[in-house]
Amino acid sequence: MAAIEVNHLHQNFGKQQILKDVSFEVPEKAIFGFLGKNGAGKTTTMKIMLGLLKPTSGTVKIFDESVAFGQTKTNRFVGYLPDVPEFYDFMKPEEYLKLCGEITYMPAAKIKERSAELLELVGLEKEQKKIGGFSRGMKQCLGIAQALLNEPRLLICDEPTSALDPLGRKEILEILLRIKNKTTVLFSTHILADVDKICDHVAILDQGEIVLNGAIQTLKNQQQQETILLEFKDDSSLKKFTDRAAQSFTIEQQNSDQLKISTLHADQTIFALMQLLNQQQLVPVKLEFQEPTLEDLFLEVVK
Repeated sequence: MAAIEVNHLHQNFGKQQILKDVSFEVPEKAIFGFLGKNGAGKTTTMKIMLGLLKPTSGTVKIFDESVAFGQTKTNRFVGYLPDVPEFYDFMKPEEYLKLCGEITYMPAAKIKERSAELLELVGLEKEQKKIGGFSRGMKQCLGIAQALLNEPRLLICDEPTSALDPLGRKEILEILLRIKNKTTVLFSTHILADVDKICDHVAILDQGEIVLNGAIQTLKNQQQQETILLEFKDDSSLKKFTDRAAQSFTIEQQNSDQLKISTLHADQTIFALMQLLNQQQLVPVKLEFQEPTLEDLFLEVVK
């Protein structure tokens, strides 16, 4: 069973068309990257999933149950982390989770047990200061704990790492990886490197349309062009090699000490490059085969 099924979703605001026949599925127990530039329609799609916005047409199912605008029964399966979570600044983390549990009628013993588990999961178990003194990264961690309090089968995260420093981003990604075995994660972002690190599947939304969708490794394997990176110790060696290599190879990119060569036949190209290096009596600092990246895929399909 799919965790989420989105079928032929359209969304118009007046004459402006935000979503144009959007369809995709999120497999259960996956970390699913929902990618797109700012303004692509990601947040609109997620609001429809949560029953907070009525689509112009189309349907969404969560674990095979239809989502209905304003009748959010499917939200019993869902934890949600908005891009900017709001808190009561005068509370401590444990107090805030206790309040959230009481609002949803969780038994007191269960609230205490889950709060301890989740604060340890997100690295806040020893934190005694009030939420008002938290960093942005600490608030995101607490937001994940709150979203997981009721043990949802699905966690929807809207840009959870976009405003964080590298250490904060790393902590959030590690938390999402740790919950993968129990919880399906829909991870909306425009940061390609984060998706490449943790996601199994991806859908790319561009100008309201799905332009790429599938398992990341399968999509990379379908990429025909491969890249070979050569790095030299100085500009003169690079120029000498480049002048000759440009006659036989497709040079994709060049900077002060590196060049990238695109090819459809990596083994043959590497052999030919080794011969050319030998002829010119040049030894590169690095010669590296590079698999296609998510960035390559993204730039190929996004306008």
